[in-house]
Amino acid sequence: MDIIRIGTKVIDRKRIYKLIDRALQLRSAGLSQQEVADTLGTERSFISRLEGWGEIRRGEQIALIGFPILNKEEIEEMARAEGVDFVFLLSEVERWRFIEEKSGLELFNEIMDLIAKARTYTNVIFLGSDMRIPLMEALLDTRIVGIELGTSPLSEDIYVDPEKIRRIIKNLS
Repeated sequence: MDIIRIGTKVIDRKRIYKLIDRALQLRSAGLSQQEVADTLGTERSFISRLEGWGEIRRGEQIALIGFPILNKEEIEEMARAEGVDFVFLLSEVERWRFIEEKSGLELFNEIMDLIAKARTYTNVIFLGSDMRIPLMEALLDTRIVGIELGTSPLSEDIYVDPEKIRRIIKNLS
């Protein structure tokens, strides 16, 4: 148990964490703030404050898709820290592995699944070649922010400025 004493009170941190987790689960399941407050025996304003404390951003969902990215891990980490909802980045080696390790039908189905998933996001930041950006704009019925990494065909990993992507994410949020 993670117990802390505050004056004459003895507080169980794990109990607090469990209640917070329960409140967030109930809210994400569609219950109103008042319904959650009633269920947990607290006030609606507390549930509202709790959500405010944890809020990363409001508004539309964002996907980040791109290849071939040299600093893929750095961009992924930054995007997740900024609350990007879906991140799909590949290095050049991963891009070829993605293609070569699948049968034609498997590859087709996986690409179709990725397109369908990307179409569910209001905003898609796409990092790719001059040829791929218009292709993504044609395939996705959503707002595309294209970042051109060079002239097609790209055959080596390209460094992407994480601060540039962070600014775009913040502008979309």
